[in-house]
Amino acid sequence: MNKNEELAIMKGVAMCHKPFLKPEEAKVYCNLEHTQLNKKLKEFGVYKTLSGYYKREELDAMMAGQPVPLSMRLTIK
Repeated sequence: MNKNEELAIMKGVAMCHKPFLKPEEAKVYCNLEHTQLNKKLKEFGVYKTLSGYYKREELDAMMAGQPVPLSMRLTIK
């Protein structure tokens, strides 16, 4: 593997352990394009935090097809 591939793999592994993801990271994490991701986020009621990040727990619930519980949405930090 070359250095660029190693760096991409390390970023991917680190992204899976972060509790909050930037919008670009959320696209990669969910394996969706921008429009598809926005449609799913709206459908499942997943919103950014005040600092502009998505909670990984909510993204996991969305990808599993579970609606995001209201209690999860009210604990935005």
